[in-house]
Amino acid sequence: MDRQLEILITNDDSYISKGFNTLVALCSAIGNVTAVAPKTAQSGMSAALSMGKPLFLNKEDERTTASGNKIKIYSFTGTPADCVKIAMNKFFSRENKPDLMFSGINHGSNASTAAVYSGTLGATAEAAIYEVPAIALSVNTHDPDADFSAVKKWFCPIVENYLANPPQKGVYLNINFPDIPLEQIQGIKFAHQGDGMWIEEFEDYKTPHGEPFYWICGKFLDKAVDHEGDHTLIDDGYITIVPHLVDSTSYKEMYRLQKLWKF
Repeated sequence: MDRQLEILITNDDSYISKGFNTLVALCSAIGNVTAVAPKTAQSGMSAALSMGKPLFLNKEDERTTASGNKIKIYSFTGTPADCVKIAMNKFFSRENKPDLMFSGINHGSNASTAAVYSGTLGATAEAAIYEVPAIALSVNTHDPDADFSAVKKWFCPIVENYLANPPQKGVYLNINFPDIPLEQIQGIKFAHQGDGMWIEEFEDYKTPHGEPFYWICGKFLDKAVDHEGDHTLIDDGYITIVPHLVDSTSYKEMYRLQKLWKF
């Protein structure tokens, strides 16, 4: 490109997470960074929006790197999707969009059906609605001091491939890294969203006054029928890339039912 890349960053673990700040550092090496992330953790929020309440935007940091790239970091009291919206309304526009948007680096896998609930993916979907090229990055561990060595190694090759051969309009990428030593990673594979679901999802408790309450937990039930789903490949030591669509219409089923249903 003839000009410096303009990059938007958000996440769902909050602006103080190690993954978020690692991503800011990686992106600031290749362009100017505007980062707007939730003030507090917003995991599991999908593409939820904060309706009917005030939202507060606060500048947390502004600096220039040794190479001259600018970094601006904001916290926002909304969801990850809210963060994308405020950025697109306050710092960018439909006519002046970011060149790239990254969400992450998430602490925890967003493979298989986790992608449905993920605030990390909800933010990338929101960016794709604005027609901003969007990539979600996650590592398969909830350790707050996670090792992001694999992300650091593969970040530039991923960006270079993305810019050379970008996905089609309305597609955003969900990239998951296994939590294993760098030298054990087997490579990168494109995959489909793995098939699975959560079961035994609540534990029952009682308050000291005897009032029942529930705590979300659960076990993952693997329903995979092939070995090409993202969660299966991650277990095999691969970095996975799943292209997701904003348009979730099943066109094949739409046409099939259209022929069968009678009104």
